[in-house]
Amino acid sequence: MIEGAVEELAPLVGLRPACRALGAAPATIYRRRRPRGRKAGRPRGAPARALSAEECAQVLTELRSARFADASPAAPWATLLDEGRYLCSQRTMYRLLAGNGELRERRDQLRHPAYQRPELLAARPNEVWSWDITKLKGPATWSYYYLYAILDVFSRYVVAWTVQQRESGEIAKDLIGQAATQQQVARDTLTVHADRGSSMTSKPVAFLLADLGVTRTHNRPYTSTDNPYSEAHFKTLKYRPAFPARFASIGEGRAFCREFFEWYNHEHRHSGIGLMAPAAVHYGRAKEIHVERARVLDAAYAHTPERFVARPPRPPALPKAAWINKPDTKEVAH
Repeated sequence: MIEGAVEELAPLVGLRPACRALGAAPATIYRRRRPRGRKAGRPRGAPARALSAEECAQVLTELRSARFADASPAAPWATLLDEGRYLCSQRTMYRLLAGNGELRERRDQLRHPAYQRPELLAARPNEVWSWDITKLKGPATWSYYYLYAILDVFSRYVVAWTVQQRESGEIAKDLIGQAATQQQVARDTLTVHADRGSSMTSKPVAFLLADLGVTRTHNRPYTSTDNPYSEAHFKTLKYRPAFPARFASIGEGRAFCREFFEWYNHEHRHSGIGLMAPAAVHYGRAKEIHVERARVLDAAYAHTPERFVARPPRPPALPKAAWINKPDTKEVAH
């Protein structure tokens, strides 16, 4: 080893000439000579200006007293100063609290509960409904009408909607009750999902759902992706070419929505349900339509098979299930 050769040559010519002759770094030799582990230094004595043990105890007693127990050191420091007393600096108070493991938020803090991630599966119509409220701009600035819409998650069929002057839990209650009656929902078969708006968490809605035997679930706070079907549905509404910048009256808003929901439920081919209309899936006509589509495609293939290079054409698959937060998503894996 070069370091060993340097150690042998160093007593004859000196350390640095030996390092230059053999191409070694002097710092490496010095580091090898240094014993492992640092030498324990002498304990440092307390500075002359440090507080005595009695003074430290007096400061801690004041900070732990009932009137200062939930205050940061700045408050007792200023209060004692106004009373004509100076015990120590604010920094010293912080240091004494830290040395006793008391340096933390000293006031009681409101702790938000851990909200559970909703995981809902809809395998048939009227198993999971999603509902929400969106604003429609009125004739003047800061004037709005409120569109309530209840969507079946499996079929994407809008089972009920209304446009009102205000957002209200009573209106939501009446709309949900009407939809449950029209759809003939049996007890303990339906889950209604919504965000955490005031109408969604209102007592009238909660009492109605309990009376109907309907389970209710809510988004986590500030997590709009927990209610994706209603959000996507409102985007479809507001991105329609005929959607106006403002509605001149509530009657105009209702007329537009009436036409929109008729189109959406019975004519709109939804990509999430095999390019079928929501009404067809909701009312059990999906298999019939799927069979007819397959027949048409089979006839087209028999007529001109050379136009289908990869394989014979097949209609989009029938919808099987719709999830809100499927358990095997990446979010759960993390």
